[in-house]
Amino acid sequence: MKNYFRTFSPGKKVLLKFFRHAFPGALLLTTQLVSAQGDLLLYPKRIIFDGTKRSQTLNLANTGKDTVRYLISIVETRMKEDGSFETITVPDSGQRFADPFLRFFPRNVVLGPNEAQAVKIQVVNSGALEQGEYRSHIYFRAQPAEKPLGENGEPPAVSAISVSLTAIFGITIPVIIRAGESTAHVTLTDPVLEWKNDSVPSLHVNFNRTGNMSVYGDLTVDYISVENKVTSLGAAKGLALYTPNTLRHFNVELDKNPGLHVHQGKLRIVYRTQADANSAELAETILNL
Repeated sequence: MKNYFRTFSPGKKVLLKFFRHAFPGALLLTTQLVSAQGDLLLYPKRIIFDGTKRSQTLNLANTGKDTVRYLISIVETRMKEDGSFETITVPDSGQRFADPFLRFFPRNVVLGPNEAQAVKIQVVNSGALEQGEYRSHIYFRAQPAEKPLGENGEPPAVSAISVSLTAIFGITIPVIIRAGESTAHVTLTDPVLEWKNDSVPSLHVNFNRTGNMSVYGDLTVDYISVENKVTSLGAAKGLALYTPNTLRHFNVELDKNPGLHVHQGKLRIVYRTQADANSAELAETILNL
């Protein structure tokens, strides 16, 4: 895929495949790989306006085998404590939508196989921004191709009534506007190590956020033996806790290493900003086993 965006640094591309959007009132956000009508390569995977920058470019590429029209719109979401999302129309207390301050174009694109397109996103009316963070999500929806009845070679039945259900696929990315200095702070609390089927270790930990802006980063879990030998047991990338939420429950399945006696020693859980953002530690906690 390096021919699409030659200015990208290695390791910074993310392949996002469409998820099934079965009901218009329930927006599901995921990066799980699923079978879809078309594949969309997006870069970057989130847009942040911080400081004096007033425009950014979002790059799209169709990696599928079919020509697809993508309709582009803005949706508003609420993050729940388990990290899932749901669509809303009215902001929660302490939540601010970025939509009134955003302008983007084009609003739909048609991409053939291996074709790319840039979408320009701008901040407008920035003088009306109050201190804090504003968030909305840009929604890319694949418009299904409609085939006339009988095109598949079978004539439509005259005496029967049939209903055809077409799955619609789409994906969203957050667009965040930040005004003023961040007072965000995050802690990791209540770590618990559990065992699935008495064999697979799983870690539960709570993210606790304070301040005026969201936090975003990667989680790593290291096992430290009683001899102080450090072994990486697991990681999770791109974990966010968005405003106005102050709590997120998170579970990460750890590597099953038969050579480790993970009933002694301790786990070191670290949450840090991503490497491409001058990685800095945001929070750390220790679980004694």
